[in-house]
Amino acid sequence: MDSDDPHLLGGKIAGRDSYFFPRHLAGGDPGVAGSAQLEAVELSSRGTVWSYTTSDYPPPPPFIVNTDPYKPITVAAVQLRAEKMVILGQVVDGYGPDDLHVGQEMKLALDVLYEDDDNEYMVWKWQPTEPIESGLA
Repeated sequence: MDSDDPHLLGGKIAGRDSYFFPRHLAGGDPGVAGSAQLEAVELSSRGTVWSYTTSDYPPPPPFIVNTDPYKPITVAAVQLRAEKMVILGQVVDGYGPDDLHVGQEMKLALDVLYEDDDNEYMVWKWQPTEPIESGLA
């Protein structure tokens, strides 16, 4: 939860280049016989846009709509720099599909998904490393 340098926590098979996210959904590595032990690892906090889209309608639950009326969100699939795996996540507010391109450098950011009287519920999002022309970011 380091807001200056956040990292997602994933899993890695010891002695292999097999990474998993989220860790508890790890599948098997076909190159490892039987069930392998997963190590908890911090994943890269930077990567490049592999693909992106905008959701002009609210996604189904468990997505939580926190604006009324619904405000479209942009989602990016980002290939992590070191692990070469793709992680899907929302793009920070203020960026839309016209601000993104395949191969663009992105960094992990933390944001409040929603809050109630007792807690702020955090989520990861992707943010371009270079500001858009309007000076945002």
